[in-house]
Amino acid sequence: MTIREETQAIERQTLSRYATLSQSTRGRCRPEDEDPIRPCYQRDRDRIIHCKAFRRLKQKTQVFLSPEGDHYRTRLTHTLEVAQVARTIARSLRLNEDLTEAIALGHDLGHTPFGHIGERTLDELMQGGFRHNEQSLRVVDVLEQEGEGLNLTWEVRDGILCHSGKQAPATLEGECVCRADRIAYLNHDLDDALRAGVLKPFELPGDCLKVLGQTHGERIDTMIRDIVYSSQETEHLQMTALVQSAMDGLREFMFERVYRDAWRAAEEARCDHVMKGLFQYYSAHPGEMPNEYLLIGYKEGTDRAVCDFLSGMTDRYAVRQYQSLFIPGAFSAL
Repeated sequence: MTIREETQAIERQTLSRYATLSQSTRGRCRPEDEDPIRPCYQRDRDRIIHCKAFRRLKQKTQVFLSPEGDHYRTRLTHTLEVAQVARTIARSLRLNEDLTEAIALGHDLGHTPFGHIGERTLDELMQGGFRHNEQSLRVVDVLEQEGEGLNLTWEVRDGILCHSGKQAPATLEGECVCRADRIAYLNHDLDDALRAGVLKPFELPGDCLKVLGQTHGERIDTMIRDIVYSSQETEHLQMTALVQSAMDGLREFMFERVYRDAWRAAEEARCDHVMKGLFQYYSAHPGEMPNEYLLIGYKEGTDRAVCDFLSGMTDRYAVRQYQSLFIPGAFSAL
């Protein structure tokens, strides 16, 4: 018996009847030999961590653009926080932690530079629209490994595609990531908004905090515990009405005061201008994109290739490209 087979035997003995067993995977698009040590979801997790798109997350915006402080979240730290919350829920419910972690680490690989600002711009420019969850799946299916993709299992791919909540994931592990994503971004974006002075402590919704907690840690703990205690041996994750209502209220507050507030308007306009300028330029000059995108353009059209190129850029790279294309060299360092 291999180490992988021993691990799979432990899964059968210890995981919940609602967990997804690695031996029961629906498989990969391209069949592969099994690894002697790692079950399939561990292999997927490792492939995601070692891919280029994962490394680029460290220089992609979460909410605050080009933060000067060292402690603001980036898209990478957001991803790690989602993975931590999701794994805590999965372990407490005896679900498959490897599958949960793989989905969590891959869920935002398709995010654009400048966060959701860039996503909205590409959604406007692309015929058929642009959604970061679909682009995340495209990254692991098509764009990584020089067009070969990562060849991930069906369950990880489903979790990545369905993490945004618009379509229910097929596994409870995917549901863990859906819940964890919202828990993570609500709490760390609130923390960053307080640090940046966008919000003051006395402005926070008292009725929500009375239920969820007064501190960052208390709120995360309340949300996680509520899911775990409410979802014992259930087919789907759930929360109590009280905590769900408080969480929804906090989310509405964040959209009103942070995500859609007027303080972001000027910076959003600048980011939108950068993205549109780059899109128009590379659409007119596709030969200036790297060769891998020229092949995409040949197969799927120039707009698709430009979209893939731009969505993969980090904030810094997008700004540098814009400066090199549109700002005279003598002024670019000013």
